[in-house]
Amino acid sequence: MSRKAKLYYFNGRGKMESIRWLLAAAGVEFEEEFLETREQYEKLLQGGSLLFQQVPMVETDGMRMVQTRAILSYIAAKYNLYGKDLKERALIDMYVGGTEDLMGFIIMFPFLSAEDKEKQCAFIVQKATSRYFPAYEKVLKDHGQDFLVGNNFSWADVHLLEAILMVEEKKSDVLSGFPQLQAFKARISSIPTIKKFLEPGSQRKPVPDDKYVETVRRVLRMYYDVKAN
Repeated sequence: MSRKAKLYYFNGRGKMESIRWLLAAAGVEFEEEFLETREQYEKLLQGGSLLFQQVPMVETDGMRMVQTRAILSYIAAKYNLYGKDLKERALIDMYVGGTEDLMGFIIMFPFLSAEDKEKQCAFIVQKATSRYFPAYEKVLKDHGQDFLVGNNFSWADVHLLEAILMVEEKKSDVLSGFPQLQAFKARISSIPTIKKFLEPGSQRKPVPDDKYVETVRRVLRMYYDVKAN
């Protein structure tokens, strides 16, 4: 296996994007193999690489890892982005869980019917501004520190910035009522590894387009429309 982590997924965001973000935040170089055909996917299945017959899959440190949360937890722990003790790890898990819930509404957005997209966009913004962003705004205001947990850069900060930028793609001024999150976004975006990942030419993927959707549907044989929340 390659010494670099190798990522197996589509050439688009999906569930792999948070893994790309975390590796990039840690300053870790990685390679990618993009799934473009059903035959590639079946080869991975037949080779026993996909334990639960799903991607994302990451080859690293002699392992073939599946399940997004397990992969992210491993990366965070390996690169000291998972807190200094059990209490901090629990807080990171809690905050990451919240941002995962929010991003879950967005990840499936490209697969909605045209009729459902407008409704889902409003739903995403409403959930962000009434449930998730107020919670993180309060955490940052209450402890007065630069980062969410232990005043150290962690997985929780990476995940929250990713979520903020995803929601801003739906409504550019979504942070207008959240001064703490505005300052947080500026701070985290200026961290050198994050700044590099946000620059053109990085391995960060763009907003999913029709080509991405068609590829995923073809490879996974998705013959149905996802329903809006």
